[in-house]
Amino acid sequence: MTVTIDDIRAAARQLENRVIRTPALPSGALSELSGADIVLKLENLQVTGSFKPRGAYIKLAGLSDKEKKAGVVAASAGNHAQGVAFHARNMGIPATITMPEGTPFTKVARTEALGAKVVLSGDGLAEAREAALSQCEEQGQAFIHPYDDESIIAGQGTVGLEFLSDFPDLDVLVVPIGGGGLLAGTAVAAKALNPDLEIIGVEAALYPSMSRALKGEPPGGGGAATIAEGIAVKVPGELTRPLIADLVSDVVLVDEAALELAVQTYLERQRLVTEGAGAASLAAVMQDKDRFAGRKVGLVVSGGNIDSRLLSSVLMRGLVREGRMVRLRIEITDEPGALSRVSGLIGDCGGNIVEVYHQRLFYDVPVKQAEVDVVLETMDASHVSEIMEALTNGGFPVRLLGDTSLDGAA
Repeated sequence: MTVTIDDIRAAARQLENRVIRTPALPSGALSELSGADIVLKLENLQVTGSFKPRGAYIKLAGLSDKEKKAGVVAASAGNHAQGVAFHARNMGIPATITMPEGTPFTKVARTEALGAKVVLSGDGLAEAREAALSQCEEQGQAFIHPYDDESIIAGQGTVGLEFLSDFPDLDVLVVPIGGGGLLAGTAVAAKALNPDLEIIGVEAALYPSMSRALKGEPPGGGGAATIAEGIAVKVPGELTRPLIADLVSDVVLVDEAALELAVQTYLERQRLVTEGAGAASLAAVMQDKDRFAGRKVGLVVSGGNIDSRLLSSVLMRGLVREGRMVRLRIEITDEPGALSRVSGLIGDCGGNIVEVYHQRLFYDVPVKQAEVDVVLETMDASHVSEIMEALTNGGFPVRLLGDTSLDGAA
């Protein structure tokens, strides 16, 4: 058996009033930035912040009454957990979610708030899954796989069905890949509606499991920390693989810098909060603009569940990369008024001082001198150069600290 467009249409009927029919919207800002005609499918606005409740509902709804009464078990560190927990609670099905022991408290609390019992087990998702399977075997419960299940694939495929119904004239569809459930289901639906459509999958470069599998290569990568933990899958699905091989034109890899920049770009240019996995499709377009230029490109924004502290770090690092936040080390004489003159020169140039570190005792400088580290908000790299030139001309030698990628500023 394989998943067909009829299965996905049946899943769409089942999902009416069970999940949000998320909007698909053109993005003028991202189109201008990329050179392509960008359209976004906003699964980050879904009921639990990702596409996962679609497949979860179809799988749970297909269980027998006996299976529903016995309860279900899933292994997940985030979005799949919440999708299963949400629908299980609404359907009166007891749900247990096994999570790695290092799962952030916020994800544990969010899953428990949806009514599921959370069991922490093992160092990673593989160990958590083993614990889940053991519980299923011991207690006769159903295991809800995150991607390698025909019901799950059909449910996720409703993303593609909706997208192509709203925008049937897409030239390219770009979809993130973890285990492949979203891409496989979306590809089945999209190709049925538009056979000429080019479909491209996107993996995190640290977890190239599907791209390696499609080439007949053994599993490789994995184990490293990635901002795209939602697609950090070491072994792709057995059911999803042939569908992707048949329907998907290419699988591209995006590195951590590209993923990080895409999260920042969504927030700053589109005012959308996305997680790393959710931003992967934009990362693929932005790292190869020539490939997509002038074409109508659909991007699936698969989720928006990003940790607040991580998002804060991404934004601050983005400011540094673009020269809008810099740290300067300035040499001054250790005398009254010197620091005031420095701040005056910076202010006259329009720089905004965020932090000042004034050190007299421990730097290797003469006793009558001091060094001041100043963190500044600036407009761009040329503005940094202007401030540095003003300080130097004012008698205050200065250098740029850290790798901010400011050509010629240091």
